[in-house]
Amino acid sequence: MRRRSLLAATAALPALARPALAQDANRVLRFVPEGNLNNPDPVWTTTTVARNHALLIWDMLYGLDDTYTPRPQMVEAQEVSDDRLTWRFRLREGLVFHDGIPVRGVDCIASIQRWGRRRPLGQTLLSLTEEMTAPDDRSFAIRLKRPFGLMLDALANQVFVMPERIARTDAFTQITEYVGSGPYRFEREQWVSGSQAIYTRNERYRPREEAPSFLAGGKQAHFDRVEWRIMPDSATAVSALGNNEVDWVQQPQADLLPLMRRNPQIRVAVNDRIGVIGMVALNHTQPPFNNQALRQALLPALDQKDFVTAALGAEPELFRTPAGIFTPGMPMANDEALEVLTGPRDLARARRMVAESGYAHERVVLMAPTDYPATMAIAQVANDLFRRLGLNVEFAAMDWGTLVQRRSSKEPVERGGWSAFCTTYEGLTVADPATHIPLRGNGPAAWFGWPVSPRLEALREQWLDAADRPAQLTIARQMQRIAFEEVPYLPTGQHFNPTAYRTSVQDIVPASFPIFWNARKV
Repeated sequence: MRRRSLLAATAALPALARPALAQDANRVLRFVPEGNLNNPDPVWTTTTVARNHALLIWDMLYGLDDTYTPRPQMVEAQEVSDDRLTWRFRLREGLVFHDGIPVRGVDCIASIQRWGRRRPLGQTLLSLTEEMTAPDDRSFAIRLKRPFGLMLDALANQVFVMPERIARTDAFTQITEYVGSGPYRFEREQWVSGSQAIYTRNERYRPREEAPSFLAGGKQAHFDRVEWRIMPDSATAVSALGNNEVDWVQQPQADLLPLMRRNPQIRVAVNDRIGVIGMVALNHTQPPFNNQALRQALLPALDQKDFVTAALGAEPELFRTPAGIFTPGMPMANDEALEVLTGPRDLARARRMVAESGYAHERVVLMAPTDYPATMAIAQVANDLFRRLGLNVEFAAMDWGTLVQRRSSKEPVERGGWSAFCTTYEGLTVADPATHIPLRGNGPAAWFGWPVSPRLEALREQWLDAADRPAQLTIARQMQRIAFEEVPYLPTGQHFNPTAYRTSVQDIVPASFPIFWNARKV
């Protein structure tokens, strides 16, 4: 009642005061993210919400443009030696962190090293690096053991540059400072996990004098303040959007789209050209999914259409099946061994395979996020599938932040561990072997589930050294066949997530995730 009284009082203000209020409102963006910002370290966690947060406050050395080509961001110039072993980079003049300290080459080196320990392309780059040096404050150099043709692709793979003192934090430990040089500051003292995150415009930021192009180009910050308002319930968020209490809902629930389309003040858009891939991660370090025969037994009964329709409803433009190991529509996508997903679904055969695998009724703890409706729907389908196959399932529902914390545990399920969880991975990340984190088979250094696959690792190295795209595709086909033999995870289909915003919000950069620069309110 008190809030309604305040709104009524605001409506009764004299007309002369309203233009000033409207002008102030246009400088504030009220945004509902896909989930809670529980873990704000984009290196320690692979969550997309942490990455979206990172794009606001940290700048990058390179960014992908809308053709997915690396373009310089913090870098002013680069050169490579004739033998392609030494790369030299010079930073743009005037780059300053939020605390007023200039960005230096040593900051870049420390950031690359920390990022590199947790990302596939980064791990490859570090393994090939002989030395990184900073000849002066505005330069750094990387000397390689052998040529690496994906150097710029690696540095465009979301290397967020932090001050050296922060970047020296171990990659497996969360940072406690959030100081960057990007277009917005993170107001940590106003951050309340589960409620809000606040960002204010960085007056020191100097955007490139270029048009924005996906993650590249000029990053113009038109808002004085960006407010993330955490609303786990999609209906509440959509209602707030309709009442002009928020400006942008990142990922509304699919069954609410018809309601929003009827409101002339709301635009529903599918800005995502690549999509995300749904998946069920499996823990390879303990029973029962350390058993390859059991993992294989899941495939004959897995129907991707069940997963995508549960997550996105009956709107065919929002999903695609089948989805193999690499993102459909991208160059490495192929049909090798895809019949394991496209052939007739056979529950009886799958149940026989479960019995023949030696499954001993071990408990399966399936984690599901309560605050991500689409992912929760995927988890519910997975839960039903596991139960129909005779697995002893415990459906463990929790908020996403808790799930992210728990999935790092390698303890047995009796001591708080886990067996499986559902998530989505952005299509651009899993489009090829270079950046495909869930496909890594490097055990303790792999993605959550920690699969071990010498065959996949060897083929990945071959792919990185392949002479051309046809050679890469041949290797990608081999990798997909092996992946369906070893089953590092279960792909559940390709999603194209809709977004919704007030028509007063304009010039949003099209992407599968929110990009805040260039956007404005009118």
